[in-house]
Amino acid sequence: MLNNIGLPGLILIAVVLLVLFGKGKVSSLMGEVGKGITAFKKGVNEGSKEIEDAKAEAAKDVTPAEKDKV
Repeated sequence: MLNNIGLPGLILIAVVLLVLFGKGKVSSLMGEVGKGITAFKKGVNEGSKEIEDAKAEAAKDVTPAEKDKV
């Protein structure tokens, strides 16, 4: 269904949105969407960095623990 929209359909949807909500409302909405995408990407990057740090920390200590020496 969405494959049949095409460029004229997208332009029509954009015009209807501008008429219904006005330029200011659509602009602020797109700004909020952009902030949300940026926050999501930042969260994903932080999560992957934490996983990599945990793997690096586990890989550091590969020597077996020494038993009590006499």
